[in-house]
Amino acid sequence: MLRMILLPSLGPLHILHPRYNAATVLAILEAANPPVVYLASHSEASLAEGTWREEDPLLFHLLPWAEARGVPVVPVDREAHLKGEAEAFREALAQYPAARPHLERLAAFDRDLSALLQRPLTPERLYAPEFLGELGALYEGFVRAFGEGPATGFRARRVAGVVEALKGREGAVVADLLDFLLLLEAFPQEGPPPHRPTEAERVRALLDRAWLLKEEDDWGALVEQLFAIGSPEALYLAAQVYLASGQWEDALALMEEVFRMDFQHPGYLPGYVLARMGQLLDLAGERERALRAYRGVLTLSWAPEEARAVALAGLKTPFRL
Repeated sequence: MLRMILLPSLGPLHILHPRYNAATVLAILEAANPPVVYLASHSEASLAEGTWREEDPLLFHLLPWAEARGVPVVPVDREAHLKGEAEAFREALAQYPAARPHLERLAAFDRDLSALLQRPLTPERLYAPEFLGELGALYEGFVRAFGEGPATGFRARRVAGVVEALKGREGAVVADLLDFLLLLEAFPQEGPPPHRPTEAERVRALLDRAWLLKEEDDWGALVEQLFAIGSPEALYLAAQVYLASGQWEDALALMEEVFRMDFQHPGYLPGYVLARMGQLLDLAGERERALRAYRGVLTLSWAPEEARAVALAGLKTPFRL
C-alpha cells in the first residue's frame, strides 16, 4: 500500500516553535526519504511567481534541501489563486458599515487561531486528537458563520482538488495547517512521523530566537552562541544584537565579515544584509558605500518588504540612530 506522509506548515509561525521549526520539518523529510514532496497549498504558478515568500517562509529552507538531494517538489493546488478570495471578501465587507459585526467575527477567529498556534507545538502535539479537535472546532465554527466559499478562500473546494491529485501517489505532503486538517480526513495518519530533535533543529531554534530578540533575553549569551554557529545568518543576527545595544561600530565590523562570506542563503538574507549594511555605513559616514548597499537591495530579484523599505528610505536620507 502506498504511503503518504502529511506535514503541516505553520507559515511565518514556525519561528515561534523550537520543537517544530523549519529544521524539524527537514529532519522528518530526511528520515522519511520520500521520492517526491508535494506542496498541497501552492500551485505551479504561485511557486514560479514567488508569491510563497511572504506567506510560507518554510520554503526558503525546503526548496534548497530538495534541490540538493534531487527530490522533486510538486505543487498540487491547481486553484491556489482562490486563496486571495478570502482577503477580497474582507475588503468587500469593509466597504459597508453594516458589515462591522461580521468583520469583528472574522477578527475573533483570527485571534483564536493565533492563540492556539502560539502555544508550544511539537510534531506529537500537531497530530494529537486534542489539538486537532480544537483546531477543527475553530474552523467548523468559522465555516458555519460564513459558509465555505470566498471567506475561506474556497478551502474545501481546493483541498478536494488536491485529494484527487494525490490519489494513488506516494511521498510527503506539506500543507498549510488548515489544509492539513482537511487532508487528514482523506489520508488518515497513525501519528506523527518518528522524530528525534537534531543539532540542526537546535541551531535553527537559536537563530529564530535571535530574529525575535527581546529585551529580557540574555544578549551576551545569545551573541556567544551565534558566534559559535558562525554562519552568515548567525553573524548577521549577532550584528543586530550589537546594533540594538548601541554598539554600531562592532555591528559594522561584524557585517564587514558577513560581506566576505557567501550570504545568499536563506533567500531572505541578502536583502536584510544589504539594507542593514547601508545603515551601518551611513552611521560611519561612508555615504557612497551606503548608497551602493541600498541600491543593491533594489537590484535583487526579490527582497523582503522591510529591507526594501529601509533601502528606499536610506537612498533619500542618511540613516541616523
